[in-house]
Amino acid sequence: MTTRPEIITFGCRLNTYESEVMRAHAEAASLENAIIVNTCAVTAEAQRQARQAIRRAHRERPDARIIVTGCAAQIDPASFAAMEEVDLVLGNEEKLHADTWRRSVPDFGVAAEEKILVNDIMSVRETALHMVDGMSDRTRAFVQIQNGCDHRCTFCIIPFGRGNSRSVPGGEVVTQIRRLVEAGYREIVLTGVDITSYGSDLPARPSLGQLIRRILDLVPDLRRLRISSIDSVEVDEPLMRVIAEEERLMPHFHLSLQAGDDMILKRMKRRHLRSQSISFCDDVRRHRPDAVFGADLIAGFPTETEEMFENSLRLIDDCGLTYLHVFPFSPRPGTPAARMPQLQGTVIKERARLLRDHGNRRLSTFFEREVGKRRHVLAETETGGRTQHFAPVRFAEPVQAGSILDADIIGVVGNALSARPSV
Repeated sequence: MTTRPEIITFGCRLNTYESEVMRAHAEAASLENAIIVNTCAVTAEAQRQARQAIRRAHRERPDARIIVTGCAAQIDPASFAAMEEVDLVLGNEEKLHADTWRRSVPDFGVAAEEKILVNDIMSVRETALHMVDGMSDRTRAFVQIQNGCDHRCTFCIIPFGRGNSRSVPGGEVVTQIRRLVEAGYREIVLTGVDITSYGSDLPARPSLGQLIRRILDLVPDLRRLRISSIDSVEVDEPLMRVIAEEERLMPHFHLSLQAGDDMILKRMKRRHLRSQSISFCDDVRRHRPDAVFGADLIAGFPTETEEMFENSLRLIDDCGLTYLHVFPFSPRPGTPAARMPQLQGTVIKERARLLRDHGNRRLSTFFEREVGKRRHVLAETETGGRTQHFAPVRFAEPVQAGSILDADIIGVVGNALSARPSV
């Protein structure tokens, strides 16, 4: 019998962090022979992959109990409870509480309605930090600073899986990061659903920039700090100042852009214009000339014309993007965009391909320009790691996993840089 529960995680960094919280709770509750599937709901494909993983897990371990949680389970618990392979469905709030694992999990129901332990996520008003000692098989650790989202983009179902925006008090964040650094972690990633909204619900309304400054001041032994996806229009003066002044804040910024056409952005109910995205990238580069940017882009949003798509395609160059996450538009039931005139699937697929191809060319150019430079690399294993710009590196000779070392970039191998430790 397998004592340690197996966890299958889909989706974002926040889900990865929450999987570690669940792992600790499940182990403390002595949950045996269980598979926990932490789902994502950002696209229909993400939900399809989760269902496929559930069925595969049951085939491979028919005697294991399967627990399903995450955003897809929160939004549509009945559909997962109806799967004969599933023993229990937990909501996004319930999955994080030790009592759930101590009391409810051992008492699996039989009927579908008895399998569901999911409450109204919109009723949750606070987010407590769930301390973890580390991330399984990782050399960097994720720390949740925020959850939920107050915005209602027309394509997005995530607020209904995560609830409204709520922030973790800064003191708790600092305590968690200090604990992880003392455990040997060299790099911390701040994560959440909409982290640039951080602090709006807390006393004194501290901003993300103020939190970052506080972390770096109070945890001097932290070598590297990263921030996950940000909404550039919400970046205020304190955050821009910390980007400019704090070298321990890594110069890699992932932006929630979604599109490069103003009419499509309006129909998405985004809060920025194309020109603001370009100006933001230009402003950051003035402060941090070596900054690199990634972005989320949606291909084939309803009503998108060829001209509108071309504006998004050109945005890759106009913003100087390096890393792209391209999502073919997927209508989510219950969202306004699902009721808009839809594009043909073949058109969506082709536009996604064009965005990815252009992004791959930009990434290849970036890799080529890195050759001959010296970079700081966090060694994730003895043979590979990431630069401060999050570029993947393969070492020409073994190094110490978990260390941060200077490395000379000597070439490009496939989808990674080739490097050797500097002398």
